[in-house]
Amino acid sequence: MESTGLIDRVRNTIEHHQLLQVGETVVVGVSGGPDSLCLLHLLMRLQQAYALRLHVAHMNHCLRGAESEGDAAFVARQAAEWRLPATIESQNVAAVAATRNQSIEEAARQVRYAFLARVARSVGAHKIAVGHNADDQVETVVMHWLRGSGLAGLRGMLFATKLDSLRLEGADCDAGAEHDPPLVIRPLLDTRRTEIEQYCAALGLQPRFDRSNLDTTYYRNRLRHELIPLLETFNPRIREVILRSTKIIAADYALLRTEAAGAWAQAVVDERPQAIEFNLEKWRSLPLSLQRSVLREAIHRLRRSLRNINWVHVEDAVRVLQVANTGAAVTLPRGLEIRVGYDRFLMADREYTEPPPDLPWVQRQLQVTVPGKTALPDSDWCLDVDLRERAALDQDEIRDTGPLQAFLDYGRTGAELWLRPRRTGDRFWPQGLGEKPTTVHNFMINAKIPRAWREQVPLLASPHQVLWIPGWRIDERVKVTAETSQVLALSFAKAAEA
Repeated sequence: MESTGLIDRVRNTIEHHQLLQVGETVVVGVSGGPDSLCLLHLLMRLQQAYALRLHVAHMNHCLRGAESEGDAAFVARQAAEWRLPATIESQNVAAVAATRNQSIEEAARQVRYAFLARVARSVGAHKIAVGHNADDQVETVVMHWLRGSGLAGLRGMLFATKLDSLRLEGADCDAGAEHDPPLVIRPLLDTRRTEIEQYCAALGLQPRFDRSNLDTTYYRNRLRHELIPLLETFNPRIREVILRSTKIIAADYALLRTEAAGAWAQAVVDERPQAIEFNLEKWRSLPLSLQRSVLREAIHRLRRSLRNINWVHVEDAVRVLQVANTGAAVTLPRGLEIRVGYDRFLMADREYTEPPPDLPWVQRQLQVTVPGKTALPDSDWCLDVDLRERAALDQDEIRDTGPLQAFLDYGRTGAELWLRPRRTGDRFWPQGLGEKPTTVHNFMINAKIPRAWREQVPLLASPHQVLWIPGWRIDERVKVTAETSQVLALSFAKAAEA
């Protein structure tokens, strides 16, 4: 291809996908091979039109000995010849892969993008240009399909991707950082490898040759040299078919993401850094596709560096949540867990303890002052107890109590009262709920008190029975009746309110 033809194509790609703005600083990842050298040369030719400030970045992965050193020297010389600033660094990728228990390919990818992120921050760049081409796109899609990817993977690489979406370990490029993460742009993504090689030859560029690209022990190289040529024997235009499919799938995925955002807003009750809580029935009301999308999004938010989510984990979660009873749990990757409650479910770290609401709690037995105020240890709550004559109380006042107020028949409660946690065998007759006592354990289950709170809910008790579970019910046997003469008026309040 003539050089003018390719530069026009790249300019159209940049304009169509809005990859560059006038006056930007752009970090260009240059390995020294044909793709990146072609990209750098094209951006230099467009430099004046866009008023670009280009900065060359090269990471030596230290995988090929002297050849790797030669690549780094070549990029440094080329940048100097073209009067471009450059940052050249080295890192032992094999050691990183061993430490992180990753493949060489994945470790190289992680190290490379983390390096590009650092360079972008250091030079104030909001764009990082890389040389991925249309053939790389085909290989990526086939690789994702073989690994069982959904639509997100089958759409392939994007022309522009936020760096934080690449899920890098140890790279300070999250959207929550001081500045928005830079965009990774791919101006050559619709250009074939043969066109790039023809451009280099026509312009007299002499890129480096990476012999490791021929090594079929690497997964991607096997796809490139063995599988895709085999597929071409079934359909000589298979690359074109795959590239066309990526555009269709990308559009479909964009629509799904819009729907998923609405589903997320509908299903999520609360989101915290360590946990996300969902309304179980609203999640169940979603179509299956959106149920999966919501769960995958939650995993991504809680584990931003997790690149691939196993299909089995998501399907197990969907299966359990669709029919689960309270107390069910699902194990997810990287220490995450789903816990099913009464009408909600929580995704969080396995060690995560759900914080209780702002209510009075007790962890040991505490004698109540009657009448008077009883402060709850390690909190600013206190229990105010007053004795009143029944005749001085209006019936509406007794009936319209708040959850942390109670009126009890003093003749039935007595003055020896305690606040304490529940005990095995505690029984309780919830006012207005049935004709006989039940266990406190069963009441808490029926009242949908989360398991994590049950050992701290204070019970007001006499030496012989539970009288009141604050926040829920009094005991039927100590309610105020027409025969009551003295009323025990109880209310919890914070110190500032008391």
